[in-house]
Amino acid sequence: MMRLYNTLTRSEEPFAPATHNAVRMYTCGLTVYARGHIGNFRTFVCTDVLRRTLKYLLGYDVKQVMNFTDVDDRTIAGAEKAGMDLRAYTDQYIAMFREDAQALGLEPVEEMPRATDEPNLAAMAKMISMLDRNGHTYRSDDSIYFKISTLPSYGRLARLDHEGMKPGARVDTDSYAKEDARDFVLWKGHRDGEPFWEYPALGITAGRPGWHLECSAMAQRLLGDTIDIHAGGVDLIFPHHENEIAQSEGATGKPFSRFWVHVEYLIVDEQKMSKSLGNTYTIPDVMAKGFRPSAVRLLLLSAHYRKQLNFTWDSLAAHEESLRRLTDFLARLDTVAGDGSHDAVQSRVDDARRAFAAAMQDDLNTAAALGAIFELVRALNSSIDAGDVGAGDVPVIRQAFDEFDRVLGVISLRRAEDARPPVPVDEIERLIEDRQAARRRRDFAAADRIRQELAARGVLLEDSAGGTRWKRK
Repeated sequence: MMRLYNTLTRSEEPFAPATHNAVRMYTCGLTVYARGHIGNFRTFVCTDVLRRTLKYLLGYDVKQVMNFTDVDDRTIAGAEKAGMDLRAYTDQYIAMFREDAQALGLEPVEEMPRATDEPNLAAMAKMISMLDRNGHTYRSDDSIYFKISTLPSYGRLARLDHEGMKPGARVDTDSYAKEDARDFVLWKGHRDGEPFWEYPALGITAGRPGWHLECSAMAQRLLGDTIDIHAGGVDLIFPHHENEIAQSEGATGKPFSRFWVHVEYLIVDEQKMSKSLGNTYTIPDVMAKGFRPSAVRLLLLSAHYRKQLNFTWDSLAAHEESLRRLTDFLARLDTVAGDGSHDAVQSRVDDARRAFAAAMQDDLNTAAALGAIFELVRALNSSIDAGDVGAGDVPVIRQAFDEFDRVLGVISLRRAEDARPPVPVDEIERLIEDRQAARRRRDFAAADRIRQELAARGVLLEDSAGGTRWKRK
């Protein structure tokens, strides 16, 4: 059985879904006021691997919701500054997210709601009405607030000190200072120039939702009152996730999420990412440096999700090399010519399978799982060198790596990248033929020039007794 660290209890606990075989999981998605950066995508890649582990390793059915926050203080300010309609402004960043998610091999989730979709806004109004009935709200200056003193359990996720809370004080902004626990806004009264909605039948006048309300309502509408896993970055524990619990449990009287999973920060060159430092790199920024998203994915999985991970260009280059070793090993299997199969190979593969599964079920220990994979690569390369791997062993080896990759999603991503080379395939093949013709007529300068031109364009040629093959640089 899988063990997961639960932020709510500060302990690892055995995980199984509450209902039959179906896992209901909510992941806080991107606030679409800018393109997502690699720090955001550390969370999304780790939760993608959690999803894959639950599905492919443990055999659960997973229904995952990952939202887009397309109305909050930042999206409204960004749209106003750009002179754009809010929907059109956020559309562009949603499109960029989808592009980057595909580039990083994120598996599509079942639901990706936008906060401003009408069914979600109606769900938010309904939740406020439920909170009204349960005595958790009050109105002031046309806005509606959650009164945290009405919920004695408030603060247990973030371990807030109740002595330090500010009774009667309230906050209108969507995010605020760490542990500055105050009554928070559920519905902001309409201000000139801002989009607004109203639900008079529920007593909700013109305005727009607060950020925290959006996720609670979408999770409840799409997954039910109590879900199995709520995931996000550690920066969301307070105030966002604390306030989600207050809203959801204040409305329904039921536990909101059984497990809370939080991914630690990605730092860059030992510094926190910030626009002022110019180190909030995006996937296009990484690709402009000559690296591929598959190497980024491998790097983001190289440390345990609950440990800070330091990103450097050197570390990305090292993971590019690790991925090359992995794909070169799998390509080498095509050259295995000996007959038969070997019990020792089967035994090594089985040991690696068990180590991989144990690591992933141990609170998603991707670092240990990758270690098991690369140890198997090392051992099998040595066995191939010694002639101790036969053609009958190859399907067994390939099946194991396919199983590993269904969970980690790195090899398939690299193969998809290789299928989209920086130079059209027919042009590469034509230039290889031109180079071979030049070599036959002993024009080695022309042959070298073709090789160098392709290398400059990101395509490497490798000659062997069986001919010439190409790969991405």
